[in-house]
Order: sequence, then structure tokens, then C-alpha cells
Amino acid sequence: QVQLVESGGGLVQAGASLRLSCTASGRTVSRSAMGWFRQAPGKEREFVAAINWIGASTSYADSVKGRFTTSRDNAKNTVYLQMNSLKPEDTAVYLCAAYGSMLYLRGMEPTYWGQGTQVTVSS
Repeated sequence: QVQLVESGGGLVQAGASLRLSCTASGRTVSRSAMGWFRQAPGKEREFVAAINWIGASTSYADSVKGRFTTSRDNAKNTVYLQMNSLKPEDTAVYLCAAYGSMLYLRGMEPTYWGQGTQVTVSS
């Protein structure tokens, strides 16, 4: 079993930056692709970013491409989401997820989910 805990969310103004962290416990996720999702009030959960097990390949939603960067530190069992140039439409609960595969392929469903961290961007 894997437990994922996100941190780093908060309230910021448009144009600001935040870095989210997701730390795994229970067992290592160093051989798992990891993902970030978000869910805004009244909207469906949407894919944000993913990174393969060694960090050599990443994938992003078009809405965040060029502004968000995901990375990982397998020694710390931690994945990061650097969010720059934040917009009000980025406001959501951001969730970390672990896949049951070393590689991420579009449309894959994660195996484990974190509880999420709130990101609020004011205009």
C-alpha cells in the first residue's frame, strides 16, 4: 500500500509561483510513474502532468504547458510540481497519484491517490 501526501498549496495572486510536493510512504514509488491532477469546484478531475519512473519523460496538459514543471527525487520518494505564472483558472485541489507502471501512457488510470492540497489564485 502506498500513502501519498501533498503539500505546498496556498493562496496566491495571479502571476505568482508555487511548488507542490508529494511524498510517498508505505513503499517506494521510485519505480512508478507519478502524476498530478486537479479538481475545481463543480468540475471533473483533470490531468495536469505526469513523469516516468526515472524522470526522463514528462507529459503536460495543454493548459499548463510552459508554466508547470514536474520533477522527482527518488531518493526522497518525492515528486514536485513547480507552478509558475499562475492564473485564477488554476484554482483547484491538486492531487498526486502513483501509477502501477514505470512509464506513463496517456489515458492511464493511477493506482494510488493522495488527498490533495488546495491552490487558490486570486485575480
